[in-house]
Amino acid sequence: MHNLLRLKTDMIKAFLTGLSLLLYLTVFGQETEITLGPDEIGENQAWTITVTVKNGALKSAESFPDIQGFRKRGTSNQSQTSIINGQMSSSQSVIMTYTPTQQGTFTLPAFKMKVNDQMVSVNGKKIKVGAPAQQPQRDPFQGIFGRDPFDDMFGREATEFVDVKEDALLALTASKDEVYLGEGFTVTLSFLVSEDNRAPMQFHDLGNQLSGILKKLKPSNCWEENFNIENIEGESIEINGKGYTQYKIYQAIYYPLNTEPIVFPSVGLEMIKYKVAKNPSFFGQNRQENFKTFYSKTKTIRVNDLPPHPLKSVVGVGNYKLTEKISSPSARTGMSVGYDFMVVGEGNISSIEKPNVPTDSRFDFYEPNIRQSVNRENGRVTGTKAFSYFVIPKEPGTYDLKDFFQWVFFNPQTKKYDTLRSQLSLNVTGESQRNQAIESSDHGSFYNRIDATSNTLQSSLVSGWSTTLLNVILILIMAGTVFLIFRK
Repeated sequence: MHNLLRLKTDMIKAFLTGLSLLLYLTVFGQETEITLGPDEIGENQAWTITVTVKNGALKSAESFPDIQGFRKRGTSNQSQTSIINGQMSSSQSVIMTYTPTQQGTFTLPAFKMKVNDQMVSVNGKKIKVGAPAQQPQRDPFQGIFGRDPFDDMFGREATEFVDVKEDALLALTASKDEVYLGEGFTVTLSFLVSEDNRAPMQFHDLGNQLSGILKKLKPSNCWEENFNIENIEGESIEINGKGYTQYKIYQAIYYPLNTEPIVFPSVGLEMIKYKVAKNPSFFGQNRQENFKTFYSKTKTIRVNDLPPHPLKSVVGVGNYKLTEKISSPSARTGMSVGYDFMVVGEGNISSIEKPNVPTDSRFDFYEPNIRQSVNRENGRVTGTKAFSYFVIPKEPGTYDLKDFFQWVFFNPQTKKYDTLRSQLSLNVTGESQRNQAIESSDHGSFYNRIDATSNTLQSSLVSGWSTTLLNVILILIMAGTVFLIFRK
């Protein structure tokens, strides 16, 4: 009974001592330190960035920088606890290892890291990679024990990490599998993470990776309208009854320029995927950085030609309507009138051509000024293309502008051609100016006289007495030439 009571007393003392130490660590100020590797290494040596938290737990260390001329090889961790003169101190470290890919001098620019949800700024430096260094003789204890035996004496036992199967994928999707020539379709490249996923992952070096991905992905036989995604944010979606978080990496609308099939090849995205500690601890690092590449599936879009139509090679394709405006519904002959013909809707706004306005002796139509606005949002491209005309009427009367202004397009929703026609009319008053032009006796330049000149072939030879005189002169010249030759 006495021994049992003593045992309980010792257990309570041990608990209180541990609690006091824990409170001490909590109150004692934490220090974060980031240490860069040496200024010069050999090509066969590793270079490191070490993040250390003293007197506190290192819960997370993110955003290790990418370094030109080096490749990340993963992280390792260390922890250490010391009691000196009755005072306890601890430190935890995570070490990112880099290996050089070539010799040279490389610059690590200044960067920031997120350590325990706090941003820490680090000055950059230059790193010189020289010839391979001579490897030191291997530690004999390492071959016997497989690790430094002193690590076990001071509690620095290596943490075992395991790979957790991820439930995620890189997906390339298209809004349509089959389109008409000139019809737009939306393409989205996304990273999808299931709600059931338990494997920790994050993006890295996305800008450089995306640049290489788009070189492979963008088809040469399409016009592109890029949505220019700048911030990647997760969005909850459901696919076949299963919940996912969608991270859109790239999105654009493509308009085929010919009827060749559009093929999007498989592309790969490298992600940081962490291994997790088999036996998580309060003081130790509980995950280890690793890399995994996810690949999308190939995708083919079929392109159909437009139905027969005299203007099918030049018509716009989309869903459009007409908005128009005239400066005045009435005018006098010889005075200019402003008229705006505006095509509004969804489609390839940039490719819309101006209306084909016929030549008419009752009006002078001047080339239009063109304005356009394009909106890219919610996976759609909409906008307006405006053609502003100056019109000078020359004959009085009332005219329907639909006789002069109309625009043909193909609507892929109805699968039919449609025509936008003006609904306005113009009332013209005043004297006729059709015959007021003063004609000069000069018939104009050579090219202006072509249409008025007969194309009947006529002999260019001169007839009558002039022909006889010309023949006599030619005979005399020939006779004189022969006489001179024989005389010599």
